[in-house]
Amino acid sequence: MTVLPTMTGRTMRAATILIALSSALLLTAPASAQEMDAPNTLTPAERADGWTLLFDGETAAGWRGYNDEDFPDTGWTIEDGVLTIEGAGGGVSGSGGDIITTETYEDFVLKLEWKISEGGNSGIFYRAIEQPDQPIYWSAPEMQILDNANHPDAGRGENGNRKAGSLYDLIPADPQTFSGHGEWQDVMIVVEGGHVEHWLNGQKVLEYETWTPGWYRMIRDSKFRTHPEFGDAREGHIGLQDHGTTAHFRNIKIKEL
Repeated sequence: MTVLPTMTGRTMRAATILIALSSALLLTAPASAQEMDAPNTLTPAERADGWTLLFDGETAAGWRGYNDEDFPDTGWTIEDGVLTIEGAGGGVSGSGGDIITTETYEDFVLKLEWKISEGGNSGIFYRAIEQPDQPIYWSAPEMQILDNANHPDAGRGENGNRKAGSLYDLIPADPQTFSGHGEWQDVMIVVEGGHVEHWLNGQKVLEYETWTPGWYRMIRDSKFRTHPEFGDAREGHIGLQDHGTTAHFRNIKIKEL
C-alpha cells in the first residue's frame, strides 16, 4: 500500500484515508461471496465510520440529470436494486443523458460496483460542475468504464489510457484489472485535496496530483487544452455517464473526508 504524500494540515485526514484504503482488500473477495451481502446497504460499522449511501436501490433520490432539475424520464431504470442506463446504441449519449448527484463533494472516498454490456462504454465523473451547453466531461475527470475486449476505444488514446479504470484519455490504469463484460467490477476513488487514486477490483491502478505544473502540462497536451475548467474545481458532483450503451450500477456509497 502506498502512503499518501505528507502535506500541511492533512495528517489526520491521511490517517482516515488509510483506514478506508485498507477496506479495499475486501474487494478482492470472489464476486459470488460479495453478492451474498445485501446490496445497497450500509453495515453498522460503515455508518459509524461516516459512510452514506448515494443509491438506495429503489429510487432515484439524490440524483438528477446533468443541467436538469429532474431525474431523466427515459433511459435510466431501477430494477432489482440496480441502476441501469439502457443503451440506445451508437451515440455518445443515449435517451437518458448523464446523471449527477444532487449534492456536491470536495474530499471523499467513493465506492461502487459497475457492470458493462458487451462492447459497452460509460464513465464515473467526479468534482463535476454544470455548464450550460457543455457536456460534463469538459469539466470533470472521468474514471473510464469500458469493455476492453470489444469496444474500439480500448485501442485508442495513448498507452491504454482509454481502457477501464483509466483517467480517461490522460493516465492509463496499470495494472489493468478489468475482469470482463457482464461481470461486476468494484471501484474505489479517493479524492483528497489535489491527490486522486483510482482502485479497480481491489488494486490501485493509478494515482495523480492535480493543480501542479505537471498536471497543467498534461492538460495542455490533451484534448482538454481548450477547457481550462477541466479538473480545476475543488468541489463538485459525482456523475454517471450515458454513452449510448448499457451499463449497470449498484452499491454506490461515499465517505466525506
